[in-house]
Amino acid sequence: MQKAPRLGMVAGEASGDLLASLLLQGLRARWPGLASQGIGGPKMQAQGFESWWPHSKLSIFGYVDALLNIRELLSIRKQLGKRLISNRPDVFIGVDAPDFNFGLEARLREAGIKTVHFVCPSIWAWRPERVETIRRAADHVLCLFPFEPEILHKAGIGATYVGHPLADAIPMEPPRAASREALGLPADDTVIALLPGSRKSEIKYIAPALIGAARLLARPGRRFILPVVPGLRHLVEPLLGGVDIQLIDGQSHAALAACDLTLVASGTATLEAALFKRPMVIAYRMNWLNWWRMKDKGLLPWVGLPNILAREFLVPELIQHACTPEALAREAEALLADAARRDALHTRFVDLHTLLRQDTARRASDAIASLLGA
Repeated sequence: MQKAPRLGMVAGEASGDLLASLLLQGLRARWPGLASQGIGGPKMQAQGFESWWPHSKLSIFGYVDALLNIRELLSIRKQLGKRLISNRPDVFIGVDAPDFNFGLEARLREAGIKTVHFVCPSIWAWRPERVETIRRAADHVLCLFPFEPEILHKAGIGATYVGHPLADAIPMEPPRAASREALGLPADDTVIALLPGSRKSEIKYIAPALIGAARLLARPGRRFILPVVPGLRHLVEPLLGGVDIQLIDGQSHAALAACDLTLVASGTATLEAALFKRPMVIAYRMNWLNWWRMKDKGLLPWVGLPNILAREFLVPELIQHACTPEALAREAEALLADAARRDALHTRFVDLHTLLRQDTARRASDAIASLLGA
């Protein structure tokens, strides 16, 4: 039996913790004695990961948040790099969090440690200059989407399409009835899930618009649920303003399985909603300075992952100034009223799920084993 490698890993925020935990689960199936250390969250720790700093330290978004936290982030990265170089893992895997991980990966690579980056940055959507940064940082990139390796190969960067671990983890037929029962939701009501995101800045800028839309959509026979990251409930509760919304701790997948439609912040959650075959309205707002710096850098007309992968506006996107309660409610009502449109979305989402279901853990472990010569 091959000797189990020792991994260094860094994953930030809830989405990175989830992706990394699914990867770890697969790697441990191949190498039962696998050891992993670095920065991660509770889902990674459930897979035996030893977290030296909490992943919440990396849960920031945009230039403003980064500037406010830059000294602490640089200090953590410096200390982590020193510790990893001293302990020398067989391979370091940076999971997303590119602004933090690429600098760390470049330092480790210079020290002779193999580096893998899991989740190709969206160089096809914005900031194509990052190709050079990736070339310096990563020995190999594990790509979630099928068109990404070709882009990286043209730049001389090793890359493997591994599919998306969420496509393996989420069932083709979501457990709607069981999820409703678990959440105490009536079987026949129309359930709308509000997913504003897991960052404090997203609660600040996006949650009020989603809750405002719920106020406009409210009527008998409709129920609203809002998954809240543990520890952020105190930020959400003051925003409710009398709207009858059921807050649930985490359980975003249960919410998506149970709902008929979701109002969802742009990001990984939009892909999760598509894998759960749920109609959605994509929303996003951010600090005005972040928006001013980012608004002209996009290379594609879409921001939501389902739309990017389909290369068309399958579902509505309401971004920044367009992200108002009135517009969200209007798009939601249109989806709820159009059964044929919802059926067509279901078919497209099944096709997307099939495309991304590639046994990611096996493909990723094969690529890592090849890199290690194992």
